Parts: sequence; C-alpha cells; structure tokens
Amino acid sequence: MKDNMKYDISKLKETAKLIRKDIIDMTYRCGEGHIATAFSSTEIITSLYFNVLRLKPKNPDWDDRDRFILSKGHGCYTLYSALARRGFFPLEELDTIGEYGSKFGGHPDRGLVPGIEVSSGSLGHGLSLGVGMAIAGMVDKRKSKVYVLLGDGECQEGSIWEAALFAPMHQLDNLVVIVDYNRQQAINHLDDVVRLDPFADKWKAFGWETMQVNGHSFEELLKAFDKIPFKAGKPSVIIADTVKGKGVTYMEKNIIWHARAPCDKEYKQAIDEIDKKEVC
Repeated sequence: MKDNMKYDISKLKETAKLIRKDIIDMTYRCGEGHIATAFSSTEIITSLYFNVLRLKPKNPDWDDRDRFILSKGHGCYTLYSALARRGFFPLEELDTIGEYGSKFGGHPDRGLVPGIEVSSGSLGHGLSLGVGMAIAGMVDKRKSKVYVLLGDGECQEGSIWEAALFAPMHQLDNLVVIVDYNRQQAINHLDDVVRLDPFADKWKAFGWETMQVNGHSFEELLKAFDKIPFKAGKPSVIIADTVKGKGVTYMEKNIIWHARAPCDKEYKQAIDEIDKKEVC
C-alpha cells in the first residue's frame, strides 16, 4: 500500500469545494440538474480524477488509460467539472450548459465530451459495460483498470446483479465498483422502496472483495483505492457511505433536491456554505 501521507488532503478538499460550486453554478444557470446526487459523489470523483486514475487529458483515448464509467449518469455535473479541472477541456466551456447546441447534457455523451467513456443514464447498464471493458483489458494484457460508480438506487436493478455474478467467474481483479450509498433515490428513501441491507454481505456472497468507507473522507477513500485489487483474482467493491446533498445544509437528506434548481436566495446560501465549512 502507498503511504497515504503523500497526498495533499487540503488540496483535494479545495478541489472538491470548487467542484461543488461548479455544480451549483451549472444547475442555477440552466435551471435544472441533479445537485444532491452530484454532491454525494463529489469526494469519490475528486479522489479518482486527481489521485487515482491513469489518464492523459490531452490524449483522452490513450490505450492504456484507466476507464471510468459513471453509471448513475444523472450525476454528471460532478464529472463535467472534474474533467474540466483536470484539463480535458477549458473550464469556460461549462458556461454553455443549458444553451441550445451545448455538448453538456443532463446525462453524459461519449460522442460529445472528451474523457467520457460511456453515454450513461439508463440505470443498471454501467456495470455490464464495465465488465466488458475489464475483460477486453485482460485479453489485451493492459495494466489499466476499470472503475464503475453505481448509485445505490440502481442496485435494485437485476442487470447489476447479473454483471456482479459474471465478474468473479472471470477473475476480473482489474474491475472496481464504487457504490454511492446515500440511501435515497428519486422520490423516496431506499428502505421504503427496495431494501438493500445487508448490502456488503450481498456483494461478498457474489464473490467480490468488499470494503465499506466514509464516502466523504479523502483519507478513507484513498486508503481503499491504494489497496486495489483487494485480493488477486477477484473484483473489488467499495461501498461508500454518503449523504445526498452533502455540503449544503438545506439539501442534505432532503428528497426534494433530487432534481431541482436553486432560486436566487438558495443559490447564495449554498455558495456561502460551501465557501465557509468543511464537508468532512
């Protein structure tokens, strides 16, 4: 395992703060977006793009790159911001969001945005695509890994568990799943729709090596990513305990913020809170 002290946690926290402000700006500007789910995955995506993934922003199709699939595609504003701030395209391009002809939609489009691996948003498909990419990587003897970020709500989909059964059979230790486990979905709490607990035990029973962490703690996330693969010959899953809307008090755990844009007063309050307080 790498020495976690080498990471500049304060810089990561500042980057996450900028990404949250980008998310608020994009949603406020175009009048729509999924802020709460974008906020719950901010530390996860920041960790990946600024410490973990092997990438070349000026060469997005580099053969040996790591692949990242945002299966919960409606949380794409986090990904757009991370890609821009990582250098895949100018940050100013995000100002076009919501305008006619903008390449930045409510779900990511591989054909339009540099750095997007998969056009996603039809929930339940991302892990199957990730399994295919991981198999291709093993056949081609690449050193790269495939990372798939799932929403917990989409883990109610049967296609997720078909892929989860398939991956261990093929010993895909180059495949990593991160579940944004915020325990909410579009219009209700997870336990009131289809309960997933005991969640980690389900993944273990399917043959995955499993670790559960605080999904807003860079220290815990980076320690987990440093240990990938958790066991040779087995795929890894990180269950990241998160809070939907994390970072803005009136949004946290509030169902109505799944898909809603802030008014002027709410926008100002959100920016002030993000500026002034630590998330974790």
